[in-house]
Amino acid sequence: MGVAVIGSSMTQFGQRDAWIRELLAEAGEACLADAGVPTDEVDHLYVSNMASGEFEGQGGVMNALAHDLGLLPAYSERVDQTSSSGGAGIYEAWQSVASGASDVTLLVGGEKMTHKTTPEATDIIASITHPAEYKHGVTLPSFAGLTARHYLERFDAPRESLAQVAVKNHRNGVDNPHAQFQKEVDMETVLESPIVADPLRLYDFCPITDGSAALMFCDEDLAAEYADDYAVVSGVGGATDTHVVHERDDPTVMGGVVESGRQAYEMAGVGPDDVDVAELHDMFTILEFLQMEGLDFAEQGEAWQHVQEGRTEKDGELPINTSGGLKSKGHPLGASGVAQGVEIYEQVVGEAGPRQVEADVGLACNVGGFGNCVITTIMEAGQ
Repeated sequence: MGVAVIGSSMTQFGQRDAWIRELLAEAGEACLADAGVPTDEVDHLYVSNMASGEFEGQGGVMNALAHDLGLLPAYSERVDQTSSSGGAGIYEAWQSVASGASDVTLLVGGEKMTHKTTPEATDIIASITHPAEYKHGVTLPSFAGLTARHYLERFDAPRESLAQVAVKNHRNGVDNPHAQFQKEVDMETVLESPIVADPLRLYDFCPITDGSAALMFCDEDLAAEYADDYAVVSGVGGATDTHVVHERDDPTVMGGVVESGRQAYEMAGVGPDDVDVAELHDMFTILEFLQMEGLDFAEQGEAWQHVQEGRTEKDGELPINTSGGLKSKGHPLGASGVAQGVEIYEQVVGEAGPRQVEADVGLACNVGGFGNCVITTIMEAGQ
């Protein structure tokens, strides 16, 4: 059966005094209110969260949230798919309604991270890499630096093209009241920031973030009972790539992005040319290029040209990361994929405020690790 999205919410992203349980409840309460759904009508509750135990020593977040929101006896489940937990939550929530197991499903994603030092947080995140890589000190930023160097040299791309991704996404984040960074940066600032993993510098990386976001799903036949305007999840796909990154045939191709995108396009009956707006997982600036190419928004080795020519700007042919992306909005691991879904939902129903573009079809791509697992979701304006 068809699955609709009828409500959304997003907390302020950034450094928050609240702990994970409070962050989740904040987004959950706001989403219930936005959708106008009584608590006793929610059948399933999914909580996207990567590491509440590691970051905070807090387990059972799904049970706690069901209690805190007054959703008992709704079925609850925690969804952990590393940094693509939010996208996986969308997949789970969609499945719960599409299968007929639930009429109304609430998804809340969140993470509390900023109370840890940067080395501590980085170590927790790095634990998702293969043990053979992890024991040698390999981290996701190092993968990003190696891949960026290879991409720039192989495709004769200028270093400024990566910096332009950061400049664009920061500019978009100014119009997002929930973004961690609501300020523009210029090319010089990006290119002169400290080196983290050559050739990538500080402004090529997203920040460590606290925050949560939520979406309400229901049977499409019921959507009009709750909302005048709603979105439909017309396509969703998930895929897994090699755990060991160096085993891939081509490090500039993310197989999980290619395959999940293919599945989502096929299910929705649309192609890349039909997409009006996209949210891509720019944990590092190089990932925006790789996802653009994996989703066929650009030919391999040509995404950098699209960025430099302004095609991905808010007023371009295909606006990418109108929310500010992970780069400006922030990256609270379990919340990021849900927040991507929030942006696409708000765009296709015309509720994105100053970020609004002309959009009937939107796509979100949420990446776990360095392309190890990927969820791609397509939403369209409901009829």
